[in-house]
Formats: sequence, structure tokens, C-alpha cells
Amino acid sequence: MHEIRTIGQREALFAIDAITTEVEARGKAAVIAVADAYGEIIAMLRMDGASLTSGIIAQKKAFTAAREGKSSKAIGERIRDPERGHDVAYFGDDRYIGWGGGIPVIVNGACCGAVAISGLPEAEDIEICEGVVDRLVSTFS
Repeated sequence: MHEIRTIGQREALFAIDAITTEVEARGKAAVIAVADAYGEIIAMLRMDGASLTSGIIAQKKAFTAAREGKSSKAIGERIRDPERGHDVAYFGDDRYIGWGGGIPVIVNGACCGAVAISGLPEAEDIEICEGVVDRLVSTFS
């Protein structure tokens, strides 16, 4: 039998709470999405003041990072590579996106899901998300 370890509701709520705290401390608003190992959304929060379009983008970032086991930014860089790049449609699913802010949760070499933020500048989305994912991974140990 093949067993897959995946993020559950407890981990999703941990990530949303930690990210919300950090984003609020910066006086900003964002959308946070957490996906399981299959890229399906477990939990999402659109903070007061966050744009509606950020909700769709956050979901796509989480999906991309979980499905590929790489950051959504890394996927975007690969797609845009002038020599080896390709149209994102080659992934076969319109939920893929190449903007930074979706970070996979890797435990013992396996992707257990992903956490994503949208609504802040890309560098902030990535910074906050990476910090929370690092803390989240330590809870699996």
C-alpha cells in the first residue's frame, strides 16, 4: 500500500494564523491558501482589505507548489526560461501559475502540501511564506 503524508486542517490553521499575525504586524492585508499534497485547498483566508483577485492567485500558487513540489516562483522561472521555457498550458491544468509566493511543504523528501500568500509584493509573499513553512515542517518531525 502506498501512503501519502499530507497537511491536515491543524497544520492549515497553524499556517493561516502565523501568516495572518505577520501580515497584520506589517499593517497589510493578503490572502492565504493552504493546499494538501494533491494541491487541493484545505483552508483559505482573505484578510479584511485584501483584493478579490488575490484569492484566486493564492489558490493557484498553493496548487502549483503542491503539485510540482517546487515553489511557484521556480515554476515561473522555468516557464520563462528563454531556451528551455514553455507555455504554462503544457502543464495541462489552468490552475498552474508562475508568480512567487507558493511554497511547498517538504518533509523527508516528500511534498505534503503547500502554503501560499497573495496580495503583497512578491518578495514579501515569499519571505513570509518561507518562514511559516519552515516552522510548519518542524511540527512534522
